[in-house]
Amino acid sequence: MSTVLVIAFILLVTNALAFYFVRRYYQQLLKRELSKAQKSEHLKSVFLANVSRSLRKPLNAILGYSNIILAEENKDLHASQVRDLVSLINADSQQLLGFIGQLLELSNYEGSMPSFTLIEVNLAELMASYRREAMNVTRPDVSVVLRSDLSPHCKATLDTNFMHQLMMHLLTEAAKNTMKGDIMVNFKYERHGLKVAITYGGVGKTDLLTEDIYSFLQKEDAMMLTKDNSRFGLSICKAIIDALGGELDFETGNGSKTVASFWFPCKMRDKHKR
Repeated sequence: MSTVLVIAFILLVTNALAFYFVRRYYQQLLKRELSKAQKSEHLKSVFLANVSRSLRKPLNAILGYSNIILAEENKDLHASQVRDLVSLINADSQQLLGFIGQLLELSNYEGSMPSFTLIEVNLAELMASYRREAMNVTRPDVSVVLRSDLSPHCKATLDTNFMHQLMMHLLTEAAKNTMKGDIMVNFKYERHGLKVAITYGGVGKTDLLTEDIYSFLQKEDAMMLTKDNSRFGLSICKAIIDALGGELDFETGNGSKTVASFWFPCKMRDKHKR
């Protein structure tokens, strides 16, 4: 009888401990999710206030220049003066367009993590498309070279939209810092995932990786800072990689070479060359 009581007591204690730890786990989980939600709401409020201030300047400028052209007393404006005003309107319109593009990109980060749509693609063809696009922003003496030990028929399951953001932010950063030579892109299968390393001449802005996108966006001049594509782009890259459970890293060597690399878990098949 005593043995039965002991077993019953042990089971009771075990169940009580299990209930305690499960309850504690879900309480902590709820607390974290609540904190994320509050942070997201605060972020949106602060960011929208900052954006509204930043948008007023180019909008007021466009309206002002347009009114000058349309005003009755200015019908005798010279063609060169009209061209100058139209040029200013065009510049401010481009600024507004850039702002809107950044807002659309930021919409992916409204919550605590982006929503990924995974599809299977030919990895070699996808990387080749990034190479072609990157060649449009490189200097005349710079080439973008792809290298991989994977089969050209290798298939990877990933979100092509976020992959495009990652690759083009990093390739654009590489293009800005490379005066001549090659930008080398090496991609391979590593640790059950995709590893991409982009090697280029010059020094990348590695210090920008210390700041997450939420801290970045809460600054009063956040909208103006988005014109600094290096700062904004790397913050976006870090947010994507963090959401994927991956790693983003920069290495510089004696001020003459930078290696920007990222890794994230990725299902791949037909990896080996035939």
